[in-house]
Amino acid sequence: MSVEELHEIEEHAEHSSRDPSLLPVTFTMAVLAVVLAATTLMGHRAHTEELLFQNRATDQWAYYQAKNIRQHTYELFLDLLSVTAAKDPEQVEKLRAKYEKQVERYKDDLTEINKEATSLEAEVAHEQRRANRFDLGEVCLEAAIVIASLTLLTRRRLFYQLGILMGLAGVGIAVTGFLIR
Repeated sequence: MSVEELHEIEEHAEHSSRDPSLLPVTFTMAVLAVVLAATTLMGHRAHTEELLFQNRATDQWAYYQAKNIRQHTYELFLDLLSVTAAKDPEQVEKLRAKYEKQVERYKDDLTEINKEATSLEAEVAHEQRRANRFDLGEVCLEAAIVIASLTLLTRRRLFYQLGILMGLAGVGIAVTGFLIR
């Protein structure tokens, strides 16, 4: 933007402060800016929640993998017990019983860990959908402010009306971010 264009915008702004018919436009722009700030905040919070759930899901899957490796290690040990000659068969049976219990316990644990990780992934998807709605609402509100501001420069009410429509669309989209389940 050139210096001349900046001076021209400044002159328009000075004239608009003297023109009471433009007061609703400036008030609407201020309200849209406040709604935009709130929508942006909600979008950031939804993205933060999404990341937190993603980290928890990742941790849960790592825990699942660790338990799975232990289970397979015990199964391997049981396989080795079955193919090696034992000096003390009674001791071998005690070990076999001990590790078979461990394998069963890990199978049960893995089922629960899997459910928890899957549940956390569903929460990630939910927060992602919410964040997307807030982001789209934010874009619409930003566009509404820009379009409404064109009224100050051109004195055409059409831009004000389009800005209001775009702002309402942005608010509507952002509100759906609260309604997503």
